[in-house]
Amino acid sequence: MKPLPASSGDLLADRRADYAEALFASQDYADAAELMLGAVELAPDWALGWFRLGEMQEAAGDLEAAALAWTMALKLDPADRPGSALKLALIGKAPPASAPPSAFVEALFDQYAPNFDTALVEKLGYRVPQYLDEAIRAVPGAGRRFRLALDLGCGTGLMGERLRPIAERLEGFDISAEMLRKAERKGVYDHLGKADLQQFAYAGTAPDLVTAADVFMYVGALETIVATVAGLLAADGLFAFSVEKLDAPGGFALQPSRRYAHSEPYVRAVLAGNGFSVLSLEQRVIRQDRREPVAGLIVVARR
Repeated sequence: MKPLPASSGDLLADRRADYAEALFASQDYADAAELMLGAVELAPDWALGWFRLGEMQEAAGDLEAAALAWTMALKLDPADRPGSALKLALIGKAPPASAPPSAFVEALFDQYAPNFDTALVEKLGYRVPQYLDEAIRAVPGAGRRFRLALDLGCGTGLMGERLRPIAERLEGFDISAEMLRKAERKGVYDHLGKADLQQFAYAGTAPDLVTAADVFMYVGALETIVATVAGLLAADGLFAFSVEKLDAPGGFALQPSRRYAHSEPYVRAVLAGNGFSVLSLEQRVIRQDRREPVAGLIVVARR
């Protein structure tokens, strides 16, 4: 996918945007937004500039102006690589979205890829692959090596590194080409493929293990992907995954982070509706976010 331009292409507009970012960093949100507005007036076709303007206006408390900026960003980039539709939904200016734009997820992780492992593991205390590995190994009779494991949303291969010792064949799939390049360098997968999990299909041999580590917060509604996994998994196969835990009423909800959280009753209901029995479900702190712990659910189910 073509990267989202970080520059407006106009030197003066870029300078104004840089000054706006400096003001924003010092928490002078209103003046930052005013300068950023001047930048996009000089470069009116700059989608990322309009998106950033909306964020500054949101921080300044002007949600009406932010909505207009995000609407303009969405008009300029209908694929929605910045994630404008999610921001509009979060402030009540668009219907709740049951899934994020695929282009947003792809662009986000293409951008994260170069420093992903360091940022996630060392800075944010990410532990989902470790927790899923422990949960899989704790299943009675699961001490065997799995004939075929599919790692959905494999990213740079953090989960794959855990799966490699217990999988005879290991395949990874991700929407981000940059993430897949990082995973390929690690050499832990037998096959890597680019795939959007919202439209995932697999025509190979039925796997006896499917994992999705820290993936479903970028999927939203789980009915389709869980049904897909149920349809491709071998009988008695295991499905191991994590979600961010939703404590509020409802099945799942978009968070200010633009990630989705899912409630335990919803997760259990979707699994049961697709012929899965839950073998283990444990609440764990799965990462830090702005120095606050993020609660998640570590789940292993059997078809």
